[in-house]
Amino acid sequence: MRQYIVQKGDTLLRIAAKYGLAREQLITANPWAGQQPYLLPGQMMFLPTSLRRRYVIQEGDSPESIARTFHFQPETLEDMNPGMSIYTFPIGKTIVLPPSEPRHRIRLSGEYGPRDLAVDLDVLTVQYPKIECSTIGVSVMGKPLHAVKIGVGKRHLHVNASLHANEWITTPCLLRFLENYASALTEGYHFDGYEPDKWYQNYTLWLVPMANPDGVELVQEGVLPDHRYYDQLLHWNGGRDDFRRWKANIHGVDLGDQFPAHWEEEVERRGKTAPCPQDYAGAAPLCEPEAGALARHTLQISPVRAVSLHSQGQEIYWNYRGYEPQESERWAVTLGKASSYRPVKLQGSDAGYKDWFIQHFRRPGFTVEIGRGFNPLPVEDFEDLCVEVSSIMTAFMSLD
Repeated sequence: MRQYIVQKGDTLLRIAAKYGLAREQLITANPWAGQQPYLLPGQMMFLPTSLRRRYVIQEGDSPESIARTFHFQPETLEDMNPGMSIYTFPIGKTIVLPPSEPRHRIRLSGEYGPRDLAVDLDVLTVQYPKIECSTIGVSVMGKPLHAVKIGVGKRHLHVNASLHANEWITTPCLLRFLENYASALTEGYHFDGYEPDKWYQNYTLWLVPMANPDGVELVQEGVLPDHRYYDQLLHWNGGRDDFRRWKANIHGVDLGDQFPAHWEEEVERRGKTAPCPQDYAGAAPLCEPEAGALARHTLQISPVRAVSLHSQGQEIYWNYRGYEPQESERWAVTLGKASSYRPVKLQGSDAGYKDWFIQHFRRPGFTVEIGRGFNPLPVEDFEDLCVEVSSIMTAFMSLD
């Protein structure tokens, strides 16, 4: 077995993806790793030898059919199986399969955090010049709050994700849609039956893909004693060093309760008066830099409609205290049919982004809760969630 020294930012899933292993293999080789919430820099791990995929040739198989099934180029079979020719393919022979070739830039190699986002945005803007990136502010810890723009239309649309820290999987799901949209636009093919060039000409789509980067990093990597808020975070988390249920920003303020839409009533309803993992609305509306930046950006672009992506529940919330326009319910039904999500008329909730957007603009706004289970949703659900988000986004782009 090889040895590996844990670095800052490492997680079991990230190390497993890097070395072609399963998370379970790492835990088997390092039982202690499954008994602590986070890996700590300096810890030494044993890496088992990666198990290559093998396959027994079946009747009717060809290099092309196997390559198509397992997503690699047929020619690479010869590289993985010295002495074998793709022109002789005997039934019953065991062969080694090459690694699958990624079909998307946006994919999960473990948890998806602020560093992954920055790298992927750099790559996407080079690969697809019609994607433009900027920043709308910085987080408490100084991380950039990225905004992504695609389209030249006079009507603006807005979508944000990862407002809650342990709902970080909404970010790569949204970016997968962006990648597919940009690819279809560049290559000139239809996107799920829609013409992306019409979207591009009619709308300017704005994405804020990770509105709470500090919180996302906390959920995924935990906190070490050299962190600026180490003592406070442990106190706010009830002394626990496991932050996987954390929704708030690094100040312990729930950004989902930070917007000036009957904020005082939400504070009274929640009953939280101090920083904590969730539901503390802060000292005042928009007092946190992430919420303030998101609100200022929204006011600047004045979208005709907006979505805030959350998890989980497979529900779509479309109303707010009667401020919503007449078409909101009908459009929520359209989004629900596209995704098999349930449109819900929500009562007894205030101070959310969607609430503020509807109240301020009197335009359609939606909170979409993707997936089912417990947050953070499992990485294994990612591809299915991408399909659901893509269905919602294609319908959202086509509402008229």
